[in-house]
Amino acid sequence: MPGSLSVRVPSIFLPGYFSPGMKMVIFPENIPFVMEKKEKLVITEWALEDRPREKLMSKGTRALSSAELIAILIGSGNKRETAVELSQRILNSVGGSLNTLSKLTVEELVSAFDGIGEAKAISIIAALELGRRRKSEEVAQRRRITSSREAYEWIYPQLADLPQEEFWVVLLNTANRIIDTLRVSQGGTTSTLVDMRLLFKPALLQQASSLMLFHNHPSGNRLPSRADDQLTLKIKEAAALFDIRVLDHLIVTDTAYYSYADEGRL
Repeated sequence: MPGSLSVRVPSIFLPGYFSPGMKMVIFPENIPFVMEKKEKLVITEWALEDRPREKLMSKGTRALSSAELIAILIGSGNKRETAVELSQRILNSVGGSLNTLSKLTVEELVSAFDGIGEAKAISIIAALELGRRRKSEEVAQRRRITSSREAYEWIYPQLADLPQEEFWVVLLNTANRIIDTLRVSQGGTTSTLVDMRLLFKPALLQQASSLMLFHNHPSGNRLPSRADDQLTLKIKEAAALFDIRVLDHLIVTDTAYYSYADEGRL
C-alpha cells in the first residue's frame, strides 16, 4: 500500500491477536517516535538586539561584525544557514580579509556559495568598491605630496587588488601639488612595458616640474627587479633632458611598498 510499511510479525508479538508469520501493515503517521528534522533558527526568531539591522539601528555600525554587515547586504541565507552564518562562511573562505574578498568576481561568489546569486554577489562587490572609493576621496583632499607614505596612500586605490601589472605616473608642480594622475601602461601578471612618449607627452603639455612613478607587483613582493632598476634609470635620464625631476618610484603591493627615494636610489 502506498505510504505504508509491511512487517512480518514474530512469534512473541501480541499473542492472541496475530499468528506467527502474519504480515501487519503500519502507517508512518501512526508511529509515535518519528524523529523531528532539526530546523535552523531564522534571524527573525533571534532576540531583537542580535538582529543585524536592529543592532545597527540601536548600537551603530561599529557594533556589528563584518559578517553582520555583509548579512545586511545579502538579506537572506540558504536552507541551512542564516544570512549571518553564510556571511561568516564567506569571510572564513578568504581568511577574514575584506581586501581578499574584494578581489573575488561575481562568478566566483555565485559558484562557491549556495544562497549567493548574482544580485547578492553584486551587492557585496559594490559595497566593497564604495569603501575603496571613500578611502580614495579621503586621500584626495590632501593634494600635496611630501613623502613616500603620502604617495603610496594617493596611488593605492588605483593599484590595489589588480591581477595584472600597471604603470602610473603622478605629475606635480613646483610646490609638489598634484597636477594629474595617469595610467601609462597595463601589462601581464609579471611585467608591463612603458612607452616613453606616452609618459612624457602629458608631462610636457601640463608643464609638470616633477614626476612620481608607480607600478604594482600582483605577486605581493615589494622588492624591485633588475628590469625595474633599469626602467627607473632610463626614465630619470630622459626626464633630465626636459628639466623634469623624478622624485620617486614606488613599487606597490596590497600591504606595503618600496620607495627608490627612501632607499637612496634616486
